[in-house]
Amino acid sequence: MENSEIIDWLMAGDVAVQYQTRRDLLGENRFDLRDRIASQGWGKQFLDARNPDGSWGRAFYQMKWTSSHYTLLDLRNLEIAPDILEIRAEISMIIANEKSPTDGGIGPFGLKGNSDVCVNGMFLHYASYFDLPEKDLKSILDFLLAQHMGDGGFNCRSNRAKPHHSSLHSTCSVLEGFLTYLNAGYTYRADEVRSQMRDAEDFLLLHQLFISDRTGLLIEKGFLKLSYPYRWRYSILRGLDYFRAANRTWDDRLQPATEVLKKKRRADGRWNVQAKHPGQTHFDMERAGQPSRWVTLFALRVFKHFGVE
Repeated sequence: MENSEIIDWLMAGDVAVQYQTRRDLLGENRFDLRDRIASQGWGKQFLDARNPDGSWGRAFYQMKWTSSHYTLLDLRNLEIAPDILEIRAEISMIIANEKSPTDGGIGPFGLKGNSDVCVNGMFLHYASYFDLPEKDLKSILDFLLAQHMGDGGFNCRSNRAKPHHSSLHSTCSVLEGFLTYLNAGYTYRADEVRSQMRDAEDFLLLHQLFISDRTGLLIEKGFLKLSYPYRWRYSILRGLDYFRAANRTWDDRLQPATEVLKKKRRADGRWNVQAKHPGQTHFDMERAGQPSRWVTLFALRVFKHFGVE
């Protein structure tokens, strides 16, 4: 396919894909498309899956991937309009009911257990996007900032065990949360957030997004699988797209991941969904093994941002 044909193919997809394609590949801020996400296609399907009380699934974190937590994450990543009052109300209910009295974070284990770093990174990612009051996010910020590890990154078990090394999964989740928090204009402890972001980005770059700094080998095969929705799982595409979203300039340590992504491109210029994370879903946006509008869009916007041919 020629590039114009790929754009046409993307524009034939869900309205959320249309909106992000026009913004990120064509430079058009079509907020009229964003406003349609709630009433059409995948956005409407997620909203229609709500329980009578406005929640999703069985509980905040049950069942995967139909819980309130992961559904809110999906809606944020669709980039549905951020001013939907029903969504804000559900997030406020989560803060009221799921906040740990011991560490101030939001946890998947109920009020009896410690909070989880990954979950709080993802929670901050969508709660900031949907413009929750800053006062409601302060304890989540306090919790996350306290979990920063000596190597620059984060690990979901840092407050429940004694890990010696940060996790790319957790670090990317926290980075996305921090980025959305700052982009939304919050100021509480913002300088500390920026400082920890720099450290965490250096942690990703030290590993060239997927390579052990100690052995030079691939850390985990799943990092090379192109999947969407990401859920909590890290991949090179997710890492590259974070650096694009953060408007970072090119760093040569991004080259290995970029080369892997280039090699995964189909002959027709598109990319497949390579993996589907097992678990119950409301519905499947795309099928594993088939050309993916999401993966193709993400890859193309990464290439455009960094000037990759």
